[in-house]
Amino acid sequence: MNNIPQIKPAIVAVSRDCFPVSLSERRRAAVVKACAVLGVPIHEIGKVVITERDGDQALEELKAAGCNALVVYLGNFGPETPETLLAKKFNGPVMFVAAAEETGEDLIRGRGDAYCGMLNASYNLALRNVRAYIPASPVGTAEQVAENIRGFLPIARAIVGLSDLKIISFGPRPKDFLACNAPIRRLYDLGVEIEENSELDLFEAYHAHAGDPRIAAVAADMEAELGSGNRHPGILPRLAQYELTLIDWIEEHRDGRRFVALANKCWPAFQTQFGFVPCYVNSRFASRGIPIACEVDIWGALSEYLASCITEEAVTLLDINNTVPQDLYEEQIMGRYPYKPDDVFMGFHCGNTPSCKLCAPQMKYQLIMHNSLEPDCEPDITRGTLEGQIVPGPVTFFRLQSTADAHLRAYIAQGEVLPVEPRSFGSIGVFAIREMGRFYRYELLEHHFPHHGAVAFRHCGKELFEVFRYLGVGDVGFNRAEGDRYPAENPF
Repeated sequence: MNNIPQIKPAIVAVSRDCFPVSLSERRRAAVVKACAVLGVPIHEIGKVVITERDGDQALEELKAAGCNALVVYLGNFGPETPETLLAKKFNGPVMFVAAAEETGEDLIRGRGDAYCGMLNASYNLALRNVRAYIPASPVGTAEQVAENIRGFLPIARAIVGLSDLKIISFGPRPKDFLACNAPIRRLYDLGVEIEENSELDLFEAYHAHAGDPRIAAVAADMEAELGSGNRHPGILPRLAQYELTLIDWIEEHRDGRRFVALANKCWPAFQTQFGFVPCYVNSRFASRGIPIACEVDIWGALSEYLASCITEEAVTLLDINNTVPQDLYEEQIMGRYPYKPDDVFMGFHCGNTPSCKLCAPQMKYQLIMHNSLEPDCEPDITRGTLEGQIVPGPVTFFRLQSTADAHLRAYIAQGEVLPVEPRSFGSIGVFAIREMGRFYRYELLEHHFPHHGAVAFRHCGKELFEVFRYLGVGDVGFNRAEGDRYPAENPF
């Protein structure tokens, strides 16, 4: 996945001038050693920051080493002004951690008071309006600090990724899909660039790729990926031409941004004009860490990209689509899995989920569109979906969204995809999230979230929550446990 940043973290020790600098140096070395044991790469900056001038020298070392994430380590109390200015001047994500005392045998000359120093650091970060990540237990032994650094890396990937991300969109939203509204002001606030294009721009570029000599090779790659699931081989040249169109557009329009995500119109005129459904191509891009959100869902694309950065895996975007029928629940779920009927639902989309996240994926046609566009014919222009049951296992279902009045809001829910046959079409799975019924009513409906949610194929709610906090998202909802009432939930 070359669309996701590689993080090169560095650790800078700080020291207050009334404490021995050797205390910070020795403790920093112990953290670096503990990181090596965990297999966590960390660049050790030799300069200990005591003064503002020291901080500027440390910044030069950081720049020369190519580091893009910073761990500010209070080996003792620490100098609140230089350490927070260092964080302010550093162009990247920053974490503050501190040293616990090592032994009761050395609490006179060997005491560092970093527990106290972290309070001053936090206060000064707020005074200077500097964002920094402070973990749940920021003061610890060398081994504990190393664990915090390991936990910081996926958070740093997401922050760095967003800071150099461009979202490219094609076409307005389909009619009656106002739910996928995309106020762009907050994208700029997050450091994300946006390029909005017409469907005609994409249509013109697609036709310009007719006869592209690369089409045969891309079609062959698709054929190899699909294997026995290649139900409609005749559509592959069209899909390959479209994939090359998007690849070239990205390279010609990234304009200096290293990372890209897309949000594309995919119906209803797409099928009649392009002559296929783009879902399978979307799935192939997602498997490379370049999400293409359906139905011009710009904030859905952003959410997918965050999941890609955190997990370094393929992700998908799904509708929170339909309930699980009672008879299916009783036959396949009740008594086998610890979920109530309203804990389960089906996540679905036409066929955009990467093949690596589907059981026995198959190239098919979009049933709903076929009924509408070519009801009395063999499928032609509605071919191009990638369908199958979503692989069972842990998932995180979430979304970051700007509201219509430009407030950032998010939700996160961890759960799992059950090994239950959905008995339906599309990229689809039976999802289980504890207390989903209440979460659906008092978080998703109450706060007007759209029907699309990003899906990460592991539990990463902890990292997502910290990323949202770092980005300044004040309202992050989650599925509350039974007995933990939502503010809008009727207490009677």
